[in-house]
Amino acid sequence: MTDFNATKTMFDLPVGITYLDGNSLGPLPRAAGARMQEVMRDEWGEMLITGWNRAGWMEHPARLGDRIGRLIGAETGHVMVGDTLSIKVHQALAAALALRPDRSVILSDSGNFPTDLYMAEGLIKALDRGHRLRVVAPEEIAAEITGDVAALMLTQVDYRTGRLHDMDGLTETAHAAGALTIWDLAHSAGALPVDVAGAGADFAVGCTYKYLNGGPGAPAFIYVAPRLADRAEPVLSGWLGHAAPFDFEQGYRPGAGIARMRVGTPPVLAMAALDAALDVWDGVDMAALRARSVALSELFIAEVEAACPMLTLASPRDPALRGSQVSFAFADGYAVMQALIAHGVIGDFRAPDIMRFGFTPLYTGEDDVRHAAATLAEIMQGRVWDRPEYHARAAVT
Repeated sequence: MTDFNATKTMFDLPVGITYLDGNSLGPLPRAAGARMQEVMRDEWGEMLITGWNRAGWMEHPARLGDRIGRLIGAETGHVMVGDTLSIKVHQALAAALALRPDRSVILSDSGNFPTDLYMAEGLIKALDRGHRLRVVAPEEIAAEITGDVAALMLTQVDYRTGRLHDMDGLTETAHAAGALTIWDLAHSAGALPVDVAGAGADFAVGCTYKYLNGGPGAPAFIYVAPRLADRAEPVLSGWLGHAAPFDFEQGYRPGAGIARMRVGTPPVLAMAALDAALDVWDGVDMAALRARSVALSELFIAEVEAACPMLTLASPRDPALRGSQVSFAFADGYAVMQALIAHGVIGDFRAPDIMRFGFTPLYTGEDDVRHAAATLAEIMQGRVWDRPEYHARAAVT
């Protein structure tokens, strides 16, 4: 049984703040600062460039990949960490299209995170081979997986509403139609049990700064199924994806397996923070985490709906159909969220009217949920949100 009181002590949470935004940026693990200082002082400082060998910096992307792989049900040696999520989306999608040269459609849904769609649009222009991006409503995806689809590209958990796609079922449907799958796990990894190997997923990508608590701008990851690892074409042919990067050959030869999905030099300091963050997951049972997440989100919905009838639940009512977040819609949701933050409860806002609240059992408990709901009720019932300072838009929402 996972002790969530113990895991909470592993985070440096500000006093007086109720944090319900781990679905956007996880809080600071207590060990991360010391780990980064150790790397800076004892490795970078003392070893200088020899740290690539002596401290094993070059092995970090694969080693951390395996640590994340345990949380997403991946086979050992088939997850690589590095670069940004946009880069990893580009890699996976380009490889999938190359593996299905006789097909022209990239299928996605209107709930996908915009960067995934932007990367698809840019890749289509760059390839200039007649590919098309077909975007449909989430509930229409299964029916739209037709014989012209090369790649099904979906975010498993909708970033706005928390709606949860059926990875197993849609992957099976895609494979029956001859299509490959790319799953974005940005709002899944560390939020709920994921089994990419069991589902038969072809590619998966994700970031590490949300539920995995790797820190602002922490590196992303990519998974490639074993059956495709040596066939996936690395269109972004960076030097570290080369079969022998330190031979400095003029021509590119892809590395073996997942190693070919490396692009640039590993961000060693960022990986040190991520490594410390992943220590928190040692011994965490994902089924217990999911059960606790559902209980917390159900409590929040009940408390908010009882006190705030002016708010509309934007997330699926059935907890089995949503991830680890709850969203409420309100026309002046931005102002409400700014008022909440000013009163010590941090969630976030997504246009045009969505207030998001993430439930992260590693450091969130029932008292936090009840306090957040009560504070929201006070702000709504007293129209505290309708002050000029709460309507002023900041650059990041």
